Order: sequence, then structure tokens, then C-alpha cells
Amino acid sequence: MSYPFLLLLFITVLLALSCSLSEAAAGGSFDDTFSKSCPENNFKTSEDGQTWYLSLDKDAGCGFMTKERYRYGWFSMKLKLVGGDSAGVVTAYYMCSENAAGPERDELDIEFLGNRTGQPYLIQTNVYKNGTGNREMRHSLWFDPTEDFHTYSILWNTHQIVFFVDAVPIRVFKNANYTNNFFPNEKPMYLFSSIWNADDWATRGGLEKTDWKKAPFVSTYKESNVDGCQWEDPYPACVATTTDNWWDQYNAWHLSEDQKKDYGWVQRNLVIYDYCKDTERFAKLPEECWLSPWS
Repeated sequence: MSYPFLLLLFITVLLALSCSLSEAAAGGSFDDTFSKSCPENNFKTSEDGQTWYLSLDKDAGCGFMTKERYRYGWFSMKLKLVGGDSAGVVTAYYMCSENAAGPERDELDIEFLGNRTGQPYLIQTNVYKNGTGNREMRHSLWFDPTEDFHTYSILWNTHQIVFFVDAVPIRVFKNANYTNNFFPNEKPMYLFSSIWNADDWATRGGLEKTDWKKAPFVSTYKESNVDGCQWEDPYPACVATTTDNWWDQYNAWHLSEDQKKDYGWVQRNLVIYDYCKDTERFAKLPEECWLSPWS
């Protein structure tokens, strides 16, 4: 499949920007950029501090979040997921408007659902607005995400939300002035990641439970990059009219022709579940289900 030239160009540009989290981490410590929430034994770093290991055992999981909030931008991280038998385990990379799962939150989710040995990992995405979600999609991947690092990214602007895997768009959520107002565009969000036990639902609907004899379960992270509009109350310091904000300029409002091809391949081959096709769950499909992803 083709890898979108424009997006790769964008990534090259954003890696050079001083606001990227990877540069912030390289110039200081993990704690300069993130706050973590877990016992010390569940969080470790490489000697140079640039690779982070989050672990889950029967007593606790682990997570971290940015100290800053953002409204719109490009958010990217390299992850290597738990190998072997990871049934019941969820590794999450997501954005949320609150530092706890509040009832009025906006949220953009990427969740990796663990598996029994030999079964494929699934990646689940979801979108929340004012505490309401129910916009799940699940995809299989075209590689084993436990063998090496892969890049998972979220593009969020006034026109669309796009979830990427290694620069390939796997999901597009458009802003089309829905009468149901279901597009998260008002609240700034923190960037989070975590590993936790979800064996009540994550693997085969909760039929496969976490095997704690296999613990600790470890997910590995590196090269976090954020090129976004940092929030300063009561509104962001940056505005989307500046040329530096490539993520909210015209080329980022729609999929490019190459991105459309990649997206079409994903839709034909990798979609496991799409809420927009679940007529048993929804007597009337949500309004955004009728919109083309490249409208």
C-alpha cells in the first residue's frame, strides 16, 4: 500500500518543531512532560530515559498523562504491545478532556485489546462528546504489534478526527455540523496512555480472563510527539490561522488521494466491527454514519 507523501512530509516538519514532546523529553526527564499514576515498580525507563515500560500485575496497572492540555493538533507515539498471552489486558493511548473519566468528558480513544497466544490483537477506537460514546470501531492489524514498535497517531482539527497506524488512516470521523452536535471540538484534552485489566469485556466479550500467572504484562513506549495548540485558560494561545499549524490547514481537512486508497484498503480488509453497521444496537443509526469520510 502507498504511504501518503503529504502526511510523511508533515511528520518530518513536526519532528523539527520545538514544541514536540520527544524534544522536551530529550532535553529533560519524563517527569518534565508527563505525570504518572502507578506504583514505582510498575513504571520503568531505559538507561537514557527515552523508552518507557508500563506494567500490569494483579495489584495495579500503570498510566501517564501530559501536564498540558491541547485543543487540536497531531498526537503520536510509538508502542510495542504485550507479547504472548495478553487476554484481558488493554493498552490504551487516548485523549480526554479531564484527568479522570468525568461524566461530561470529551475523549478520543485508541485501545489495544489483548489476546490468547496465537490470536490477533484488535485495535478499538471510540469518540466521546459530553460523556456519550458508543462510536466504537474495531480493526485487525496487518502486522504483529508485539514484535516491534509501530506508530499510532491522532489528527484532530476543526474538520475531522483521523486515527492512523504507521501513517495509514484506519478511521475518519468528520465534522459536518451534525444536528446532534456530535463532534468534540470545544474542550481541550490531555494526552494519556495506560495499561489495565479489562477482562470483563476486552477479549471475546469477557469470555477470556486474564491469566495472572503470566504477569507482569508490559507495554513499551517511546518517541512521543505532539504538535498541537496548547491550551491557556480561557482559550488557546495559538490560533488555527497561522501557517505553523499544518494540522488545521486545508491539506489536513480531508484525506489526500493516497490516503483515500489506503483507507479504502483498510475498510475492505481489516474492519472487524463498525457501529455504523450495527442496526441491532441502533434502531436508528447515528447521523454521522451517513457521511462519506472524504466529504
